[in-house]
Formats: sequence, structure tokens, C-alpha cells
Amino acid sequence: MNKDIISLTIPNKPDYISLARLTASGIGSSMGLNVEDIEDIKVSIGEACINSLILNERDIISLNFEIDEEKLCIKVTDVKEYLPEVLEERKERELGLLIIKSLMDEVIFNEYGIEMIKYIEDED
Repeated sequence: MNKDIISLTIPNKPDYISLARLTASGIGSSMGLNVEDIEDIKVSIGEACINSLILNERDIISLNFEIDEEKLCIKVTDVKEYLPEVLEERKERELGLLIIKSLMDEVIFNEYGIEMIKYIEDED
């Protein structure tokens, strides 16, 4: 199976984070993920988008969903692992990063932002 890629670009406004979460839910459902995994992905995307929203200088947040047989990889732009000391809501954002790391199977930070991976488990 080839890797399918779905791209979503939303305005850098809190009102549109629900659209990213809804998109993730639809993708997870079409992949046959269980409800718990879909909820984990939705929470993680919400936290990543809030991080990007606060730390992003641009007018948009870009998300890429890469789907293959073994996993769903979600990339969100401008998510930062290391938060500025002067950030007013730093504790909440640090908690958000911990939530992402605990809910996703693999989390990678890079110059792009964040990659969050959920592996598809066989139902044997």
C-alpha cells in the first residue's frame, strides 16, 4: 500500500482547532482505529495546535496526516518542545507536551514542528 497523505491548513485561531480534531477523528475511523486510539489522537492534536497557536508567528497552522498500513503519522507545524521562560502559560503548555508524549506511541520534534505517531495494532 502506498502512503496516503492528507494536508490541512487552518487559520491560527482557536476556533479552528476543532476542525483539525474532527479531521483526525474521520481519518482514524476510516483506518479502523479503536475509539480510545482516536480519542488519544484528537487530544494530542488539540494540544499540538494550541502549542503552535501560542508560539507561531504565522497566520496558519499546517497539519499533514500520513497514512500507511502500520501507522498514522501526524505532523503539525511550529510546535515547540522547549518553551520560552517568559511564556505566561508555560506550565499548562508543558503539561500539554507531556499529554502528547503519553498518548502517542512516538513523538518527534524537529525544525518543522512535531511528528506524532500512532501504530496500528493487529486485532489477533
